[in-house]
Amino acid sequence: MTQALYRKWRPQGWEEVIAQEHVTQTLKNAVANNRVAHAFLFAGPRGTGKTTTARILAKAVNCLEPDLSKRPCNACAHCQALNSGRFMDLIEIDAASNTSVDDVRDLREKINFSPSQGRFKVYIIDEVHMLSNAAFNALLKTLEEPPPHAIFVLATTEIHKIPATVLSRCQRHEFRRIPISSMVLYLKDKAHAEELNVDDSVFTEIARQATGSLRDAVSLLDQLTSSDEHITLEMAQQVLGTATSLRVIEVIDALLAKDTQTGLSLISNALDSGADARQFSRQIVTYLRNVLLYKMNNKIQVEAGETLKAALEKHAAQFSMRELLEAINGFNAATTQEHFNWHPGLALELAFSSYLAQPEPVSATPQEDVGPVRVAKPFPKAAEKKLKAPKEKAEDTAPAPQITPDPEGEKLVDKSDLKIIDPVSQEPADPETVASAADTGAASFQDAGEISFSDIQKAWPKIKTLVKKHNPRTEGLLNTSKLTGIRENVVILGFSSNLLKEMMEKEGNLTLTMDIIEEVLGRPLLINCIVSTHDGNPIPGDLKIEEDGMVSTATRDLGGRISRAKEEK
Repeated sequence: MTQALYRKWRPQGWEEVIAQEHVTQTLKNAVANNRVAHAFLFAGPRGTGKTTTARILAKAVNCLEPDLSKRPCNACAHCQALNSGRFMDLIEIDAASNTSVDDVRDLREKINFSPSQGRFKVYIIDEVHMLSNAAFNALLKTLEEPPPHAIFVLATTEIHKIPATVLSRCQRHEFRRIPISSMVLYLKDKAHAEELNVDDSVFTEIARQATGSLRDAVSLLDQLTSSDEHITLEMAQQVLGTATSLRVIEVIDALLAKDTQTGLSLISNALDSGADARQFSRQIVTYLRNVLLYKMNNKIQVEAGETLKAALEKHAAQFSMRELLEAINGFNAATTQEHFNWHPGLALELAFSSYLAQPEPVSATPQEDVGPVRVAKPFPKAAEKKLKAPKEKAEDTAPAPQITPDPEGEKLVDKSDLKIIDPVSQEPADPETVASAADTGAASFQDAGEISFSDIQKAWPKIKTLVKKHNPRTEGLLNTSKLTGIRENVVILGFSSNLLKEMMEKEGNLTLTMDIIEEVLGRPLLINCIVSTHDGNPIPGDLKIEEDGMVSTATRDLGGRISRAKEEK
C-alpha cells in the first residue's frame, strides 16, 4: 500500500522541521549540553510539528553518536529502530482514547521499569488536554518526579485546558503557524524531489487553504496528485471547492455597488460551478482582511499578485472603516454557521443581504465636512478673555456683604465672597463674565442654528439606543453623563468626575457618539465633555439665591458650582 505523503515526508532531524527554529534550536542546545528536562509541553495549532519534534527529541536522547551536538545521527541502531517504528522505549499515548484515571495508574506502574533498548524511556502523550481532571491529578506526582530514565513530552492544541499545576511542572514550548511563503517553498522542494507535475500557482492555493498547517497542505497536495495528470490551478480549485480570485472580486464589487441581484447571482453561480459555500466564505473574509490591511497601510503583510493588489487598492479606497468591519464580521459568521447545512449557500446569501440592509449613515456635504479629526471646542474665547481681565470694576460695583448662617452653626458664609467655578478651566470665574455670558451668550448656548437644545433632548434616547447597538460600553458612559446644553454646534456633556470624562474621551467613544448624532439629526455636531458637579452642589440648604440672579443663572445653565472662599485671617 502506498504511504501517505505527510508520513513519507515526516522530518527526521532538527533542520528539517519547518518554521519552528525557536523550538528546535533550544532543544538541540539542551541535547548538546546534556541538560534535557524531564517534562516538556508542546503547544500550538495542528500540523505544525509537535509530535514530529517530540520523536526527534526521543531519537536524540537515545542516539549512540558520541558527539552530542550531532544527535540524532539517523545512522546508529537506535535511530534506525526509531525511524522504522521498532524502538521499544518510545511510548506514544493518545490521550483522547486513554482519558481515565486507570490509564494513568497503569502508566505509573510501568514507568518504573528500566528501558529495554536505549538510555531513556520517552512518553509522548498526544492531545493531553483530553485527560480528565482525575487523570491529571494522578499524573502530577509522576510528572514532577519521574524516574531518572523517563522523559515526558505532552502535546496539545488547546493549551488553555491544561491545569496550572501541570504547566508549572513542564518546560513549555509554543509552536507557531507555518507562514505561506515557507509552506510554498517546502511543497515545491518536495514535489520536485517526487517528480510531481504541478503548476507553481497550485502551491500558493494549497498553502492558503491549509491555514498554517503543513500536514494539511501536504495532504491536499497528496489528494491532487493521486493521478498522473498535470495539476493546474483550475483543476486544483475544482477539487478543493474554491472559487477564483476574480469571482471573489466580483462579489465585493457588487457589495460596494449595493447590487443585490448581481451579488446573489454571483454567489449562486459559484456554488453551482462546484465551489464549497464555507470555503467561498473564507475566501471572501481573507480578501476583506487584505483590504483592511491595505486601508491601515500594512500592505507588506499581503501576499498577492499585481492584479489582485490593484483590486485591493481600489476597494480599500471605496470602503469606509465601519462598512469594512461590518462586512468582515458578516461573512466570517457565515463560515461557522453549521445550522445552515441543509441549504449550504444560505449563510453566504444572508451575509451579503444583511450588509446591504444596514441603514446608511447620513454623510456630511463638503460644506458641512468637519474633517477627519474632531476636536471638542473649549470655553468661549470671550469668556476666557474676561476670566483673565482685572477685577477692579467688579470690586467697585460689588454689593454689600450679605451674611447668612452656616448649617454647621460654627461659621458665617459671606454670599458676596462666593466663587463661581468655570466647569472647563476649573478656575474661579469673574462675576462680570458670568453675568455677560448669562445675558448675551444664553441664546448661543442653547441654540445651534437649526438644532435646538430641545431637539437634542428629544433625540437623546434614540441616540443612546443606537450607540448601544454598536458599543454598549459607550452607551453606559452616556448614561453616567448629563446633557447640559448646546453651544455653537457643540453638545455639552457633563460628568461627575474626571475619570468618567477621560473614559468618554478615549477609544473612539466620542467619534461613535458624534456619528450617531449626525445620523439621527441629519447634521454633524461636536461634543465637549466637562466635569459638572452642580447636581451634587454643596450649597447650604438655607442659603437664599435670587431665582433670576447671576449666581442662579451660572449654576443652573452654565454648569458652574459654588465653593466657599478662604477665610481671611
